[in-house]
Amino acid sequence: MKRTSSFRLAHQRGVSLIIVLLLLVIVSILGVGAAQIATMGERSARNDRDMQIAWQSAEAALMDAEFDIHGPGTSSRQSVFTKMANTNAFVSGCGDSGNSKGLCTLVTTGQPAWLAVDFTITLSSAKTAAFGDFTGRTFPAGATGIQPAKAPRYVIEPIEDPANRDVSGATTSYVYRVTAMGFGPRDDIQGVVQILYRD
Repeated sequence: MKRTSSFRLAHQRGVSLIIVLLLLVIVSILGVGAAQIATMGERSARNDRDMQIAWQSAEAALMDAEFDIHGPGTSSRQSVFTKMANTNAFVSGCGDSGNSKGLCTLVTTGQPAWLAVDFTITLSSAKTAAFGDFTGRTFPAGATGIQPAKAPRYVIEPIEDPANRDVSGATTSYVYRVTAMGFGPRDDIQGVVQILYRD
C-alpha cells in the first residue's frame, strides 16, 4: 500500500505543476492584451490631439483670411476687396506673387481651384497665402513643443452674390470662398476647412 500512495502523491504533484503553468500562461496573455489596449488608447489620443492642432491651425488661417478681406486696416491689399467692381486681381490657377498671391478665379467647370492648388508648398512662389502674409500677424509653428509643423495657408475665390443684383441683373457684390489648410505636429497631418465669407 505504501507504493500506491507514494505513486499517487507524485502523480498529483505533476498535475499541480501543469495547472500552475497553465494559469501563468493565461495571466501572461491577459497582461500582454492589457498592454496592447493601453498602447492603442495612447496612440488614439495622440492622433486626436494632432488632428485638433491641424484643425485649429486651419481655423486660424480662416480668421487671417477674414482680416485680409475686411480686417480693421491690417491687410496690405484691402483695396483689392473694397467695393470690388472687377476681379482683375484674381488669377486663373491662383496668383503666386504680389497682391494676387492666393487669389484664384472661380472655376465653373472642372476641378475647383482649391483642389488644384498644392497647400503644402511654402516657397515664395507658392499659389497659397500663408498666415500673416498680408496682415502682418505671426503664427508660432515649427518651434519646440507640440505646435503645427508650419504656418497654415489659404486661398480666396470670388463668387458673384446672387442676393445683390441690380435691376439690370449685373452683380454688385461678391462673396468669397476661403479654403484653408492647417498642419499638425508633422507635415502629413493636415486639416482643411472652408467658409463662404460675405463682406
